[in-house]
Amino acid sequence: MSRYVLILVMSSFQVIIGQSELTHKVFFETDSDQLSNTENQRLILFSNSLSELDIQDFQIIGYCDDRGTNEYNLDLSMRRAVVIQDVLVEQNHKKSLISYVDGKGEILLRQDDNLSADTQRGLNRRVDIVVRYEQPDLVKTDVVVANKEVDLAGELKVGDKIVLKNILFRTGYSDILKESLGNLEMITNTLKERKEVTFLILGHVCCTDSGSDAIDRRTKKFNLSVARAKRIYDYFLSHGIEKERMDYKGLGHQFPLGGPSKFDRRVEIEIVKIN
Repeated sequence: MSRYVLILVMSSFQVIIGQSELTHKVFFETDSDQLSNTENQRLILFSNSLSELDIQDFQIIGYCDDRGTNEYNLDLSMRRAVVIQDVLVEQNHKKSLISYVDGKGEILLRQDDNLSADTQRGLNRRVDIVVRYEQPDLVKTDVVVANKEVDLAGELKVGDKIVLKNILFRTGYSDILKESLGNLEMITNTLKERKEVTFLILGHVCCTDSGSDAIDRRTKKFNLSVARAKRIYDYFLSHGIEKERMDYKGLGHQFPLGGPSKFDRRVEIEIVKIN
């Protein structure tokens, strides 16, 4: 029987943190600081897509087209930036993460631009949202800080919750990273031999408020923890584990591990029956 030791609760990952940026542009009508329905929906989708990122800060910069006085344009661009700030706060982003809000006034027309003056002005009536976030690159995963190990090939009991060590997902998606497939194959082979074990696959996400689920960027639904659990379920099923032995469930962000939030993006196996 092959042996595969899984770490109960959590493992300590050594990571190198790289900072990345996302930018979203919100466009306004002439002489207006009010969001149109279209721009409001675009902003909601963008905001929802951030739910699993380890956000460091937001920067919000407002602009105007070249019509109007300098004083008026500075004021209007600032009002536009403040409107976006208020909307982000309403969408449950922490105000303390908004590090910079400013209005830069007008953007002059470019005479060498192939776009018409009206098109340029439409693009210049905007607010830029810059989101800076940490993107960890996994270096090693052999530093164990849990006080208990579970040998999946050894003694198990009903109620054991076992983290699938090193099973990593693309941020915001249920896609399993290629570097995780080797570990997943070993786990699958061990579970195939443990035919007496019935289990529940539990999906978790990080970084959402009030324990809620995160958005699946592929489907735009708030069920990313479910999607990740189902992806593991489908993998097991396609590799020979009987569907009668397993089920899956998403738990959102209800059970954080208490360490770095990036480790809350995880899938666990809960032992529910041993024949």
